[in-house]
Amino acid sequence: MPLPSPFADRQPAIIDNPRIRSPQREAFEAISSFATEDEREAGIVLPVGCGKSGTITLAPFAFGSGRTFVIAPNVAIAQQLAADFDPSSPTMFYQKCNVLQGGPWPEPVEIRGRSSNRADLNEAHVVITNIQQLQGANNRWLQELPPNFFDLILFDEGHHTVAQSWNTLKATFPQARILNFSATPLRSDGQLMSGRIIYSYPIVRAIREGYVKRLKAVVLNPRTLRYVRQEDGVEVDVSLEEVRRLGETDADFRRGIVTSQETLTTIVDASIRELQRLRNESGNPHLKIIASVLNFEHCRQVVEAYRARNLRADYVHSREDAVANERVMGRLQANGIDVIVQVRKLGEGFDHPLLAVAAVFSLFANLSPFVQFVGRIMRVIEQGASDAPVNQGVVVFHASANIASRWTDFQAYTEADRDYFEQLLPVEGLDFGRGDEIEIEPAPRDFPDQVHVRAQGGIDLQEIPLIRDNPEALELLRQLHAQGYSTEQITQASVELEAVPTTRARERQAMRQSLDMRIRNAVGRILAERGLRHEGRDLDRRHLGRTNFVILKGALDRQVNAAVGLGTGQRSEFSRQQLDVIEADFNGIVARAIADVIDA
Repeated sequence: MPLPSPFADRQPAIIDNPRIRSPQREAFEAISSFATEDEREAGIVLPVGCGKSGTITLAPFAFGSGRTFVIAPNVAIAQQLAADFDPSSPTMFYQKCNVLQGGPWPEPVEIRGRSSNRADLNEAHVVITNIQQLQGANNRWLQELPPNFFDLILFDEGHHTVAQSWNTLKATFPQARILNFSATPLRSDGQLMSGRIIYSYPIVRAIREGYVKRLKAVVLNPRTLRYVRQEDGVEVDVSLEEVRRLGETDADFRRGIVTSQETLTTIVDASIRELQRLRNESGNPHLKIIASVLNFEHCRQVVEAYRARNLRADYVHSREDAVANERVMGRLQANGIDVIVQVRKLGEGFDHPLLAVAAVFSLFANLSPFVQFVGRIMRVIEQGASDAPVNQGVVVFHASANIASRWTDFQAYTEADRDYFEQLLPVEGLDFGRGDEIEIEPAPRDFPDQVHVRAQGGIDLQEIPLIRDNPEALELLRQLHAQGYSTEQITQASVELEAVPTTRARERQAMRQSLDMRIRNAVGRILAERGLRHEGRDLDRRHLGRTNFVILKGALDRQVNAAVGLGTGQRSEFSRQQLDVIEADFNGIVARAIADVIDA
């Protein structure tokens, strides 16, 4: 055990420190009280942007810890936490917030591959890593370290801690006390975070005190929707009431709605309108949209739609290599992107306060992953300025997607947060009810558009601002209801959505840019279906040293060019009509490429 331990020997400046936020101070007091009790495990719930990482650095002082183990769910969060403890880092929390006046500092060590060894850990007061470094039946760290090596374990994003790998870690160090930190106490599968929650900071209070953005929701309500019934192929016009009912009870309908071109277009247009409004009101031209989509093909369609409207859109996806994703993230940080599209890629640990509009093109099985996605736009730009225009955020979604169907998840939140999300999402106004749990695949894959949407009539925008703190607005609503106007009538009187204009040239350019995404997506899918590795050489029958991916993509490229009578290097010359031909014949193009290089 390293001696002496600054966590035990030094007195940190926390309670009367003006640089310590109120949720951090209150959480530390709750942790200090818990440290005197006999329970082994507890939980702390702090919303995005309220100082969770800083609270983690303070927690070992409450226990007088000799050696603390800090575990993160991924590399990005682990690196951020390591910087918070590192005395050579400008972001080290103890110096940045005057928690300690000079050294000796707690000695940190990060487990990252084989860069650290057992001797480093022996001299450390705090060890930081991500859970992936501790997995595997013969993990060197779990095998080498004695069971009393750590007296405190801190899990960041602790809603993961019911997973088996985390439970194995807890059992390896049975004498260690445990604290779980999270912005949401629920996992994506609905299981509750381990341990009694000893402190929870309400989101509504975080908004009031200027730690997170003030949000509102914009719900797209088609007065009519024309779609093709799967069972008989008949085109049917349905009312908004029927749209809501089908959205609650029919999984194929929900998936077909969010993947249809008509719905995609309305969400794109509404999110652009909100982005333009926020940019104009705040004077900040760098505010951005983050979009959540279903799968890679859906991602391609959404990116193309934004590009056709002259917005700089790009995407990150687990199918892309790290270099490609990092290149996109670099453009995002440099304000070279207006819209970032993702499939469950930008989650925990992702921090970009300039994200202001959350466009929901996907489906959520329960509330927890939805709250995590909304959290991406909740970080404030100006601290402590709750009413500043730049600290406003908007969530845009389609009524028929029924993204908030599992309101039973609210039981894990404080009453204040329950009220907050009930206002943000129109449970009563749109009569979503509870319904069945939405069916969604746990990993991205291509969904068939089983519900073919032909048209939407009269798209209304229903804005749901958070008006609990606005008595004048509440009184106006009461007066409308007193005069006999129903919630539905008030909704119908809202402003009708105007489509964002585009040009044929921009549409063609966006279609051409997305063609390569579609080809690469098809290559990956085909290789996976045939059990062929991307980097394998199974298709290299001429022994030219080319990978399966390169060979199959080349075959698809040739078939695409042949479909419109153009040669290699002429894709920039594709006309709109030629791109339409490729779109209509894409399945045939894929079949011919497979016959050319796989089934030959």
